[in-house]
Amino acid sequence: MQCPWPPSPRPSPWEGEGVGRVVPPSPAWNSTGVHAPSSPNAGGSGGRLGGRVALVTGGAQGIGLAYARRFLDEGARVAIADVVDPADAVGTLRGGERVLGLRADVSAAESVRAMVDAALARFGRVDVLVNNAAVFASLRPQPFDAIPEAEWNRVMAVNVTGVWHCARAVVPAMRAQGGGRIINIASAIVPKGTPLLLHYVTSKGAVIAMTRALARELAADGITVNAVAPGLILSDTVQANPDITGFQIEAVRAARSIKRDAYPEDVVGAVAFLASDDSAFMSGQTLIVDGGSVFSGM
Repeated sequence: MQCPWPPSPRPSPWEGEGVGRVVPPSPAWNSTGVHAPSSPNAGGSGGRLGGRVALVTGGAQGIGLAYARRFLDEGARVAIADVVDPADAVGTLRGGERVLGLRADVSAAESVRAMVDAALARFGRVDVLVNNAAVFASLRPQPFDAIPEAEWNRVMAVNVTGVWHCARAVVPAMRAQGGGRIINIASAIVPKGTPLLLHYVTSKGAVIAMTRALARELAADGITVNAVAPGLILSDTVQANPDITGFQIEAVRAARSIKRDAYPEDVVGAVAFLASDDSAFMSGQTLIVDGGSVFSGM
């Protein structure tokens, strides 16, 4: 079956721009822009994502670390980037040379460019970008007109501008490779219109809108763009903030069809699916993973 998204005929934007290196061609992406099966030993491990390189922002803690662990289990090589020191996270992943820890602030364009350059220098390619870095676990629910302007701006800088920075930095390499996967982490809080977290709800609504627009813009380059919208996930960072864990927690559980708390392991499968060949004909979609609380309409 012919892929409706042929690779772009434009030359590699890495050439002649002072970057100093060209992303090497790889058999990992075939001529249709769909990731071709790799050898069982690619990337040091077999698996559904064998031969792929994933870059996970916010990957040194919380749910981002769970994404990184799942990618390793699926055979990928992984770069985790975070504003905190990733050294301990790299150690817990026990991936050896298949794991790279990077210090990065996604709200700063120069930091993001350095992050992507470091991943390319180590692994030679980036096949999957997971835009996971976000300000949430440290927030305190409060009325919209009580939110400090500096806090509002920081949420937007990380949760919205950070997604743009990362996509802008990684897309040239994906184009040169003939394709890639961008997975944006949104939130099921958006369709609920949850009060007292207006800056966070607004930022994640923007992520869903960006996902749809980027899916249209990047399809011809063999790049799919999708989002995952988790419900309240009790990661270690979320559990450390009683303002968040105690906020409407009983109502959250009661609204779910599957009436229990949710943990990172409940979401990682959806992200791995979007990174794999199994989602090759999906783009612009948002998968809600919240135990059956929000039902998306057709």
